[in-house]
Amino acid sequence: MGAVRRFMDTHYRHFNARETVAAARAWESHLEAGGKMMVTLAGAMSTGELGVILARMIREGKVHAITCTGANLEEDVFNLVAHDEYEIISDWRALSAADEQALYDRGMNRVTDTCIPEDVMRHLEGKLLQRWQAAAAAGERKMPYEYLFDLLRSGDLEPHYQVDPSASWMLAAAEMGIPVWSPGWEDSTTGNMFAANVLMGRLPHHGCVKSGTEQFADLIGWYKANHGAGETPSVGFFQVGGGIAGDFAICAVPSIIQDMQEEVPFWGYFAQITDAATSYGGYSGAPPNEKITWGKLEPSTPKFFINSDAMIVAPLVFAYVLGD
Repeated sequence: MGAVRRFMDTHYRHFNARETVAAARAWESHLEAGGKMMVTLAGAMSTGELGVILARMIREGKVHAITCTGANLEEDVFNLVAHDEYEIISDWRALSAADEQALYDRGMNRVTDTCIPEDVMRHLEGKLLQRWQAAAAAGERKMPYEYLFDLLRSGDLEPHYQVDPSASWMLAAAEMGIPVWSPGWEDSTTGNMFAANVLMGRLPHHGCVKSGTEQFADLIGWYKANHGAGETPSVGFFQVGGGIAGDFAICAVPSIIQDMQEEVPFWGYFAQITDAATSYGGYSGAPPNEKITWGKLEPSTPKFFINSDAMIVAPLVFAYVLGD
């Protein structure tokens, strides 16, 4: 037994700590029984370098699909090729409006304490634009992650790597061939760039990138092929944060059952880490039982709700599952 696991087993006995260990143990049991696991990523987990441990989870077969925001999709690759140019601002809460303007003038885009250089975004845009243009000319249509997988697999970025490639969860996903859906991709830097290039005439139309509903249809197909048909636990659902990444993915089950009128098992495990407070009409802080009413979970589904900082808790859960 590893040191992290031993520490958690010894000290995490109550409250959110107990629930964290319970979620990790249930993840293990789910995999041991033959179930697969979906992880959803909201917020800025990639800029927070969750990929250092998430990549290991993917490569060791603990994660079988990812749903994330467009920002998490691209920011793992930004970090891979520009990590050394990032700037950390330890006293970020003390920044004035003038300080923020100075960062903008230098092309430094701030995410809490971490500034991402504009240059890496333009570098990646050039590489992606070539692929979008080629696909448009050939009449091909792909999902956002498939273009990034093509780029990563081509080796074009390797001379520019600034972190160990073992720390990139997108590289791990490309190597393992797991799907990565990104609902609301247009709400991301590369999504914005894509739309701008269409408007500027560098791309003839929007059609070479598949729409959100097409991504949802692809997710439904994946779920139907991987839910185990009652012979194993159905697909597990581990939600980091809230928002569109989680709700898009979890809706696959009620859509199959209610919209398509087909019988499939409900999700076979559910855990969420969130710092959102349970509130009136909120989704990110909605307790798991609310999902029963929407046909996403059933009363017997193992359910865990951890109110904490995802960048602190998710690596601990992953480390426990990995036996660290």
